[in-house]
Amino acid sequence: MTPSRLPIGIQTFRDIREGGYRYVDKTPFIRRMLDEGRYYFLSRPRRFGKSLLLDTIAELFLGSEELFRGLAIHGHWDWSVRRPVIRLGFHGGPYTDPGAVAAGAMQQMDVAECRYGLDSRYATAPERFADLISQLHRSTGRRPVVLVDEYDKPILDALSDPETALANRDFLRGLYGTIKGSQAHVRFSLLTGVSKFSKVNLFSGLNNLLDITIDPVYSSVCGYSEDDLDTVFAEDMRGLDRERVRRWYDGYSWRGDERVYNPFDILLLLQKREFRPYWFETGTPTFLVDMLAESGTAPLDLEDMVASERLLSAFDVDHIGTEALLFQTGYLTIREAVGAGGRIRYRLSYPNQEVRRALSEVLLPHLIAASDLDALRGTDEMAAALTAGDTEAVRETLHRVFAGIPHQWHSRSRVARHEAWYASVVYAFLASLGTHLTVEDSGSGGRADIAVRVAGRIYIFEFKVVDGEAEGRALAQIRDRGHADKYRGLGEPIHLVGIEFSRATRNIAGFEAEVV
Repeated sequence: MTPSRLPIGIQTFRDIREGGYRYVDKTPFIRRMLDEGRYYFLSRPRRFGKSLLLDTIAELFLGSEELFRGLAIHGHWDWSVRRPVIRLGFHGGPYTDPGAVAAGAMQQMDVAECRYGLDSRYATAPERFADLISQLHRSTGRRPVVLVDEYDKPILDALSDPETALANRDFLRGLYGTIKGSQAHVRFSLLTGVSKFSKVNLFSGLNNLLDITIDPVYSSVCGYSEDDLDTVFAEDMRGLDRERVRRWYDGYSWRGDERVYNPFDILLLLQKREFRPYWFETGTPTFLVDMLAESGTAPLDLEDMVASERLLSAFDVDHIGTEALLFQTGYLTIREAVGAGGRIRYRLSYPNQEVRRALSEVLLPHLIAASDLDALRGTDEMAAALTAGDTEAVRETLHRVFAGIPHQWHSRSRVARHEAWYASVVYAFLASLGTHLTVEDSGSGGRADIAVRVAGRIYIFEFKVVDGEAEGRALAQIRDRGHADKYRGLGEPIHLVGIEFSRATRNIAGFEAEVV
């Protein structure tokens, strides 16, 4: 198969179907939405197929039967009924100038009115939007469909300027509230975006909006499933290490039993045949990295976070919850949902190796107060040492790194974390390598701090913090608790590494290693 059959960057349903590109059938989800409700909201990270989903729905209501032949919904739809479709999409911008979002909305309504031969009768966007909806109903005799893509981009674009962000939010609240006021004229509506803003502040008028973001039924409405790789992309997947594909790109979960792959990653992997952080490289929000760095959040902290459903929705211009931001933007995903006393708690973690590696790499310089170049140098040295099985070189690299951290960088809160602070630095280096890494690795005798597999070698790390001289407890604990036992059958060298850090010197006090 040629790469041209992979729909890379194509978000138009017609182009995919007429061009013979690979297509994962999402129409069973669309059919369910249409059968069970009228007003929907869906949040998914960028490049997950939201725009293609909306375009598919548009073509369905426009009666483009030829595009749906062979798909699940084809025999369950009345193709004789065609409805007008109003589409708003805030892909442009940036919406950082006052009035930019209003101008963008008005321009899109110009296009809609021209397409359907309607007059523009109002000068303000909400009134004009409401009139457009009602005019279409009256002129066609069919209730129109309203689809909004990237509903939140005008707010996200302006987050560094709260005044503009709030103005954009207030404008959009009035615009989207029109949908509720026009419910007698609307057949179906779906709003999609990256973030999930508080209903109180953005969707106060849309109390009938059904949020399917973490509905288990719709967990794979966007993204590719394991079955999709086995069927739609079976030919393309030949020759790729399937387990490695899973580790790199699988793992996104919105409470469903089935985890999904990022489509953008998979398509570029199939084209280039090279494992790279394709999705991450397309643009990690600067404000996200700055916020994590400013708060002192370390990559290790993100291995296991717990949040309630309310916290996952705690996102607004004047209140951006860390958990909500990371979850909604795709840097954390739901590992487990636990119910207790009528409440649900979500355990969050990195979805996969791509995100763990890339986010650790960008946060590492902030963590050790180093330049990007110095952090990269340390990462390269660590990679070479682990690959060669040279634990003394590992010690030398870590000693140099900790010695280079300015004294003032060790704020009281950082030092108070004791083992966690030192473990975070080592973790960030290991995660930046893109290795197969396990935190709190469970064994018969308890849990080791970090276990990592590199170039056919297994390393088990244990960390301790001491007040004075080294006590030799870290390596002894690995031995005594049998942390290496679970790996002995793999036939690979197992390196036990015990590191003790001094509170006084804030560097390595003792370093012991052995191979078993």
